[in-house]
Amino acid sequence: MMGTSRRHGEPTGRLGRFFAAREGASALEFAILAPVFFGIVFAIIETFVAYAAEQVLLNANDAMARRIRMGEITFDMGRPTDVDEKEFRALFCAEFVVLLSCSDDDSTVAPRLHIDVRSLANFGGSADVLACPDSNTFTPGGKQTTNIVRSCYRWPIIVDYLRLVSLHGSSDNTIDGQNLVATAVFRNEDYP
Repeated sequence: MMGTSRRHGEPTGRLGRFFAAREGASALEFAILAPVFFGIVFAIIETFVAYAAEQVLLNANDAMARRIRMGEITFDMGRPTDVDEKEFRALFCAEFVVLLSCSDDDSTVAPRLHIDVRSLANFGGSADVLACPDSNTFTPGGKQTTNIVRSCYRWPIIVDYLRLVSLHGSSDNTIDGQNLVATAVFRNEDYP
């Protein structure tokens, strides 16, 4: 009797042999786990880059606040250091060296950067204006006035798991990114 030799307990039939086969198990496990692993890695990288971009925004905001505080930038005082809103925006954008971008004229595209510079009655008045500005304002005060410089940059998010599973609202009212915000409240020097 010639036949194929079969071990005891070996599955019979095509379906049984398919489930008993172990040749591609590692490839199948990798295919199942790889999207989750790479998604987490990309989310970590994106968080790091967003944090670095926020530091660039904070540095630019602090540099411009310092220039206003010291009198290097003034508004409507009849001095050679006077700038208007558009010139201030250009100076602010020049502070961005990496990661962030803005244009002097955001009329063609939705603006990512909003800058709010205004004079306050006192330091306590800053609590009323801490939300992210949705328009540009440039009205700083003169000598020894209390001022606030706020900048808000809409950072695009690529790996957004919360939006995919709709945990924070319907797709109609979600934002297209994360707001990076920098704020400086200060009293101007008694500059000449």
